[in-house]
Amino acid sequence: MVGRWQLGGIGLTPRMMRTRVAHGALIRLHRGVYAVGHRALTVESRWMAAALAYGPDAVLSHRSAGQLWGLYPRSEIVPEVTAPGSKLSKGRIVVHRASLPADEVGRMWGIPVTSVARTMLDLAGVLRKRELERAWNQMEVREFRLRLSIPDLIERYPGRKGTPLLTRLAAYNVPVGITRNDLEEAFLALIDRFGLPRPRMNAHLAMRDRFYEVDCLWEDRKVAIELDGGGVHRTKKAFEKDRERDRVLAAHRYTTARITWAHIHDTPTEVAEDLRAILTPYPLSDGSGALRPLPSR
Repeated sequence: MVGRWQLGGIGLTPRMMRTRVAHGALIRLHRGVYAVGHRALTVESRWMAAALAYGPDAVLSHRSAGQLWGLYPRSEIVPEVTAPGSKLSKGRIVVHRASLPADEVGRMWGIPVTSVARTMLDLAGVLRKRELERAWNQMEVREFRLRLSIPDLIERYPGRKGTPLLTRLAAYNVPVGITRNDLEEAFLALIDRFGLPRPRMNAHLAMRDRFYEVDCLWEDRKVAIELDGGGVHRTKKAFEKDRERDRVLAAHRYTTARITWAHIHDTPTEVAEDLRAILTPYPLSDGSGALRPLPSR
């Protein structure tokens, strides 16, 4: 992707640009933005083109920035950018007008984009409560290191739409957003999508005169999977209890693993392949002590 202003910076005149457009070396995407010698556009290249359309100070923002950072689910939406200047729009791009300081912008894969903190501030003004909570949880799960904190941004822009909810989220000791039901539904959808055997959900195992709850249990295969949404298991007491259960299960020859919302959301194929590898090699007992192969699905 290249902008007219960039081509001018390396010495191309308007006539030279028109010649290259006529010969197919430059393929027009927006007014003043071109793909260089190809039409194979990815979503990332469309984001870059949208930012280039508004000059060197424009950045990807709002929902598009949320998608780039992995805070907002990817879907077919019109690219959103923030840029200084007038409200004149170029094609299928949503433009928000603002001049952003240097600590509110950055780059991801070479694409100019609002920082994670600024993206959350912008999302607070356009998302519903539940969507913003999910974005917050994704930020917590991905453990971004914020150069500029969200409370600092809220103080910088008091009274902006959505900041009361953002303030409450920032004040929580335990991240919120993804509920246990959300995780379970997403996990079971993945299981069904890839044709894996369904586990018992929220199963109880009696071991050492205690009951241990397991999120996903294949008891015949001695496999126990925990679904970790970020906030559910982060208190010190829960952390210690989880590790004790993992140790006891391992002592009883159970295979254990932890799967997060980000794993399910971002790498479902890899998760399914790993689960298949965990589940498939283990033989079953026919009750007499003899081992038999796993049944085919």
